[in-house]
Amino acid sequence: MVSLMIAGLVINYLARNTLSVAAPTMMSQLSISTEQYSHIVVAWQMGYAFMQPVAGYIVDAIGTKMGFACFAIAWSGVCAAAALATGWQSLAFLRGMLGVTEAAGFPAGVKATTEWFPAKERSVALGWFNVGSSLGALIAPPLVVWAILTSGWQLAFVLVGAFGLIWSGLWLWIYKHPTEQRLLSEQERDYILAGQEAHLKDAPKARAQWRKVFGRRNFYAVALARFLSEPAWQTFNAWIPLYLMTERHMNIKEIALFAWLPFLAADLGCVLGGYLSPLLHKHLKVSLFTSRKLVMLSGCLCMIGPGCIGLAASPYTAILLLCIGGFAHQVLSGALYSITSDSFGKNEVATATGLGGMCGFLGAALFTAILGVLVTQVGYNPLFVALAVLDIGAAVVILALARQVAEPAAGEQPPARATAAVATGQ
Repeated sequence: MVSLMIAGLVINYLARNTLSVAAPTMMSQLSISTEQYSHIVVAWQMGYAFMQPVAGYIVDAIGTKMGFACFAIAWSGVCAAAALATGWQSLAFLRGMLGVTEAAGFPAGVKATTEWFPAKERSVALGWFNVGSSLGALIAPPLVVWAILTSGWQLAFVLVGAFGLIWSGLWLWIYKHPTEQRLLSEQERDYILAGQEAHLKDAPKARAQWRKVFGRRNFYAVALARFLSEPAWQTFNAWIPLYLMTERHMNIKEIALFAWLPFLAADLGCVLGGYLSPLLHKHLKVSLFTSRKLVMLSGCLCMIGPGCIGLAASPYTAILLLCIGGFAHQVLSGALYSITSDSFGKNEVATATGLGGMCGFLGAALFTAILGVLVTQVGYNPLFVALAVLDIGAAVVILALARQVAEPAAGEQPPARATAAVATGQ
């Protein structure tokens, strides 16, 4: 199941990162300015931001299997349609639609992970699942450059759309809830269900209620942390190839050779960050929830590395600092998703993930709009410093505000989820 979810997120991120790698070529051929490119990126981010809570609610309402599949089929078609773009306006419209359709990726993935893993293994599973985001970004540079050199940038969008349709068929064929998966042994099914918190395994089937999500303290903690930290990852995804070409004077072949390295480091951050939480839980004798917060703090502090990119004279040193940033962000991102998964019931986790994601991408869209205007005036270096400061602020928010959800004693019913005292969330 982890492999299937990773593959889905790889396709999701391939679809969004195809543009960033093709951007230098497309900007030249379609006469797109840097500011217009920022408008295109913002269109995707705004569509993604406002659709995330809706997508999460839909996934909670119709189920993980059908919810993820419907959105994947839609984003595959929209991605392929980008090959028809003739200017920045049409491309912005299509990227906005891509953002709308891609919005279910993380809510559905986090919900599937919550369904399939006991609490003590969930951060590891989420770490591996999150590998898909950076793996998709890692594959994009060589794939897109190959497509451009072979036929043109249009081929890259069509190929990624085809990959998405193939994955959608596999998802519909394979995915089932562990209680319905016949290929799962009874022993492993019992192990999964026994290791889940009461608010996940005891809740009856019901639609998520947004007012309950909004009524919890942790929702505001993680939503604010996402607002502050998401600009860094979206800047990496949308601007690294353009940065390497304009600031470090690399050609398209050098971009294919080096632009994927920060995302390889991000893969390592996903996996090692996932294992770090249970390690800290075991050796520091802290709760699993506290271990998630410590992992978050570690990742945010490492973001100081790319904040120092202005001091790097060599382009290879700059790439190394970007690698540190990729590693750091995926460590902190996995911790945030684990906190969300720990905090909400099984009928709410996708909705909560979507609402938190909306806040994150609103922050990213705001930063991108500012970047598009200021990058030609002050350059990239002060903006990388700002990203480091924002991530450290996100860690402070989580440490100060996030609280562990209270579990009922044996034989008791779960406490009312609407009360602020039980408030934990994204």
